[in-house]
Amino acid sequence: MPASNARNDKRAVANALWKVQIGASEGGTLSVAYFHDCSGLSIEMQAEEYAEGGGVVHKFPGRVRYSNIILKRGMTTDTDLYKWYMEVLNGNFKRRNVGIQLLDSEGNVVQEWSFLHAFPVKWVGPDLTANTGTLAVETLELAHEGIIDVK
Repeated sequence: MPASNARNDKRAVANALWKVQIGASEGGTLSVAYFHDCSGLSIEMQAEEYAEGGGVVHKFPGRVRYSNIILKRGMTTDTDLYKWYMEVLNGNFKRRNVGIQLLDSEGNVVQEWSFLHAFPVKWVGPDLTANTGTLAVETLELAHEGIIDVK
């Protein structure tokens, strides 16, 4: 399917891949990585209650909470994301904007989001079990301050 039609296609996306672009830090470079699993695309608004006389309770929109983004991919020789996590862990705290694109099986962008002021809060390396034939997977969890639906 041509890229121009991908935007208008209303079918569910099968065989999807997630392209993640980590914004450049000051003097740094932009990191691009591909993930097979992306979860945590969630926004939740709390309902605040106000009780008035007579037992009537009114509900109003309250604080907004953004879930952490959890990214999983097969291990590669690229260590940029691990290095970013270690920098934060060692006190060199740098927030970066993160773009995530949902790609269809032909590599066309189907949907795109930007996450503001993100930083890594957890990195999980692969389970080291020999002779299982499974893929070595790393997981990166990012906290952020908001989602912008780009496309």
